[in-house]
Amino acid sequence: MKTQFLLAVTSFLVTTIIHAQFQAGAATEDITPKEWPVNLVGSFGPRLAESAHDPLMARAIVLSDGKMKIAICVVDNCLIERQFHDQAKAIVAEKTGIPPENQLISATHTHSAPPGLVGSNHVPGDAAYQKQLPVGIAAAIIKAHEKLQPAGVGFGRGNLEDEVFNRRWFLKEGAMPVNPFGDPNDKVKMNPGRGPNLVTPAGPTDPEIAVLSIVDAKNNPLGLLANYSLHYVGRTPSGQVSADYFGEFGRLMPIRLRSVSPDFVAMMSNGTSGDINNIRFTDPRPGREVFEQIRIVAGKAADVATRAHTDIETFSKDAMLGMRERIVALKRRQPTAEQIERAQEIVKIDSDEEKKKLPRLAVNYAERILKMVDYPETYDVKIQTVRIGKDIAICSTPFETLVEIGLELKEKSPFKNTFTIELANGWYGYLPTPKQHELGGYETWLSTSQVQKDASEILTKHLLEMLKELE
Repeated sequence: MKTQFLLAVTSFLVTTIIHAQFQAGAATEDITPKEWPVNLVGSFGPRLAESAHDPLMARAIVLSDGKMKIAICVVDNCLIERQFHDQAKAIVAEKTGIPPENQLISATHTHSAPPGLVGSNHVPGDAAYQKQLPVGIAAAIIKAHEKLQPAGVGFGRGNLEDEVFNRRWFLKEGAMPVNPFGDPNDKVKMNPGRGPNLVTPAGPTDPEIAVLSIVDAKNNPLGLLANYSLHYVGRTPSGQVSADYFGEFGRLMPIRLRSVSPDFVAMMSNGTSGDINNIRFTDPRPGREVFEQIRIVAGKAADVATRAHTDIETFSKDAMLGMRERIVALKRRQPTAEQIERAQEIVKIDSDEEKKKLPRLAVNYAERILKMVDYPETYDVKIQTVRIGKDIAICSTPFETLVEIGLELKEKSPFKNTFTIELANGWYGYLPTPKQHELGGYETWLSTSQVQKDASEILTKHLLEMLKELE
């Protein structure tokens, strides 16, 4: 009897230890459109796609410390409004028990994907895709949850400096064009072109590629989440959807790491890249064929991520998890009576000759201003922070976030290793700092930037408080 009792106690202890061990699972779901054509988001004019150059994917990892489960999913899409995130999270919660507040879902910002925007149903394929999108996102997370297994987690980093450039520039006096609102007072220009009028960039860059790496019980790579503060690269084939360099990175990493689990998934999330792109204005690169620059950037990023993974000395097998979520009410920027009146006058113009006399994009922004009249006075935006182990933290924002904000969060975070995923849990336009608002330019224009001008300071304060709570 005594022997049987000891065996039972031993069995219980072993079971308890196994269930308390850090676990992880990774999976993907193909979310390439099933109906064509679809509209492509990311430009001021219509662009249609009839096929796929490369697949769009939802890539997910699920983590568990025995008490808490967290899901992180990176989706090959330009912009996903919160409605679609919430639909996906509800499905996941029902199937896995992971609460919505423990799910972080983000878009990569590829400009060659169908709309994840409410009301953007310009062609029949759009409506079908918007039904497909949340189901596909949920499927990736559910499959990752089903694959939970004993695992270890570590963090690495490396720099890729020669592929990130601040796209906001000061120009020589007299070279600044009038903006779409007829205002000549912008002090900086986004994507200014090349030539003698360039003075200096209006902000920094963040060349770091952060790598959250997960290995299975045999220390084979199981999942890898990289983060890089770079907009899409672009020049994808006309008339086709593409995951841009984010998808190519995911394809290359199993090749780079060689010894990987059959279930290995690599994903690249978008860092704070609202003012960062891949264009060298002062030192133009040679011409590239379609998709070539995407392959180059993805290859370099994969090399850096591989070295970062290889340099990780310890993978924690008992990492504890933590997560915080807050809903922050931000005031929506309001067009003035003068701006509304001007917009009404512009949209009434039907003469092509008269339209040519207007500033570039004046008609587009007039239409946007008139739509803003019916928008809510405040936006309830969702932000999250995640803690993995003792020294890894992730922040998220639902904006195209300027790089200075991510750099500040890294600097002030109580955790040794911190990175920010943008375009998570919704989309509310660009998020400049108050300083950048003073300079003007595309990222600060009304409707491009939709929330109050001190929103970055408000959200940074909240995120740092949330990180502190996770210590």
